[in-house]
Amino acid sequence: MIRINKYLSVCGITSRRGAEKLIMDGKVMINDQVIKHPGTMIDETKDVVKVNGVVTTPVKEKYYVLLNKPRNVLTALSDPFRRRTVAYFLKSVPARVYPVGRLDYDTAGALLLTNDGDLAYRLAHPKYQIKRIYNVVVEGTFSPEDSKRIEGGIELNDGHVGRGTVRLLTTGIEISKVEITLTEGHKREIKQLMKAVGHPVKELQRVEFAGLRVDNLRRGRWRFISRKEHEHLKKMVGL
Repeated sequence: MIRINKYLSVCGITSRRGAEKLIMDGKVMINDQVIKHPGTMIDETKDVVKVNGVVTTPVKEKYYVLLNKPRNVLTALSDPFRRRTVAYFLKSVPARVYPVGRLDYDTAGALLLTNDGDLAYRLAHPKYQIKRIYNVVVEGTFSPEDSKRIEGGIELNDGHVGRGTVRLLTTGIEISKVEITLTEGHKREIKQLMKAVGHPVKELQRVEFAGLRVDNLRRGRWRFISRKEHEHLKKMVGL
């Protein structure tokens, strides 16, 4: 017998704390019954556990995959509307791996996927201030004053204050190119920040996540991260 939150961690879905949120959100089922208590005990040899309708099983080996996600691809493993998801590009990965955080449908770039629930949870948590670096193409002439406003902080739709470190790459009358570094990654944060300073986003690419870059990966290609990279990730989040 094992607690359901620990079991989900063993399955690589998320950490124990992350599992509690999944359970409270009604996304976990045991034998086709939705559960609401993280302390619920299960018999892992008999009970069938599903998360978002997908059967989960314990992880035998942990995998860490860096994907250069193309645009117009969902950061999900399935989609009821049959849109292309990141799972399409990961068919040769030996195990089911899960995205660490998310990239918008129309955003390309570095996406880490793993079945290591504890590491994934920490890398996605704002507490650890994990760097995410983006190249952004925006409308209009981006100015130093725009940079200062973003670096000073702008309130987002969800009530959080978004801010980032900005480096102007090129500027012109019609478009400008900007590099922006975030450490929290709220939903649609860059698009909201740029819209707030009058420069809607035309193109967005994440070039680096937690020190992992996709410079040598073509869109739609993936690679296993190295042992050195793995150790660096664990060090960043205190594992």
